[in-house]
Amino acid sequence: METIIKRAEKFSQSITVKAIIIGFLTLILLIPGSMIQNLIHEREQRSNETIEKINSKWSNAQTITGPVISIPYVYSYSDEKNVTKTERHILNITPEVLDMNAKVLPEERHIGIYKSILYKSELQLSGKFGKIETKKLTYSSILWDEVTIRIGITDLRGVTNNIDFVLDGLHFNAEAGGSRQDAIGQGLVITPNHADLFIADKELSFNCTLHLNGSSNLNFIPMGKTTNVDMNGAWLAPGFTGSFSPTYSMTEKGFKANWHILHFNRSIPENWIDNQVDNFNDTKFGVDLVDTVDHYQQNMRSAKYALMFIALTFVVFFFVEILTKKKIHPIQYLLVGIALILFYSLLLSISEQLNFGLAYLIASIATIGLISLYAHSIFKNIIQTGMLATILSVLYIFLYVVLQLEDVALLFGSIGLFIILGIIMYFSKRINWYKQDDTEDEQQ
Repeated sequence: METIIKRAEKFSQSITVKAIIIGFLTLILLIPGSMIQNLIHEREQRSNETIEKINSKWSNAQTITGPVISIPYVYSYSDEKNVTKTERHILNITPEVLDMNAKVLPEERHIGIYKSILYKSELQLSGKFGKIETKKLTYSSILWDEVTIRIGITDLRGVTNNIDFVLDGLHFNAEAGGSRQDAIGQGLVITPNHADLFIADKELSFNCTLHLNGSSNLNFIPMGKTTNVDMNGAWLAPGFTGSFSPTYSMTEKGFKANWHILHFNRSIPENWIDNQVDNFNDTKFGVDLVDTVDHYQQNMRSAKYALMFIALTFVVFFFVEILTKKKIHPIQYLLVGIALILFYSLLLSISEQLNFGLAYLIASIATIGLISLYAHSIFKNIIQTGMLATILSVLYIFLYVVLQLEDVALLFGSIGLFIILGIIMYFSKRINWYKQDDTEDEQQ
């Protein structure tokens, strides 16, 4: 019986068995690591919900569509029984030239620890409509008195001024209107009630000023046969999005951008009837007011390196155990692993209060300090403890550098891990693993 017990003890203290146990503990610690990632996702979702609440009280992201002339007409035809019937349709006509000048003034709004990027903008819309051609509308009666000019605006709550729309030198007021069922959507509707303007065979110039509040981003639809958009804003991190890239410049005070789009650059017809066009989403372009401090994304990226930190730290402890013949219990490995996992929880909670760099520094110092003090109680050796603290410091510095290098993060991370693996292989070749197991047996 005693022989069986001794053999069991020898087996349990074997280096090979210890390595298997450490590997198993590493895999087990992936469970709380996954829980940390879920926590980050949950906090990010809560942040997004709070930002949506802030935006809803101000105004949502805005997209400007138009202006477009909408001409209603009644088409007459005879059916199979020679009965005359009529159908009402709307002919939509886009501008020949559309110029937009936008000044954007962003500002931050906070609710607790959450922040949203809002903006005020001043838009100058000008341009001209070409000569209105209605020759193709045969067997139709055009309702000139009901002609409207429509400007699509995503969220009308953002409009902060009374719109004075100038058409061919005449001033008209704009009212809320439109429908979400067509491509232009809801927005502003101008009803000139001047049939002579549209019947006359001439171009129609227009201009108006629009003060518009919004959040996160401001977008445009290139409705003109030639569309020019000039934008300047007091924001140092603009993200230009959509189907067209601008020419832009950055200054200490903000950015300036220009888009020049021709009719053959986009898939918008010069005119269409009713709902022949579903939407213009594939031609939308504009600017995102990017929050450069996206700490949730950085937290998630750092949490994905949890396995590397656990494995490398365990390798250091394992090598110290082999080389110094000091026994480290699996529970002690587990406690060190939990401390490494808690780093990510600390990082997340602190980064919600402070900037990510400072939060990372505090969380890493706290984690390295905790593990080093615990390791000293195990190793009883200042040099070995110092080496462990140095290795952990290098690992955390390496991770922070990888997090900052967005474009080459994969390359830098891969090279770094390759070098680390090479160092581990170099030191491991000095250990005779079979002899080490035999030595353990002899000591028993």
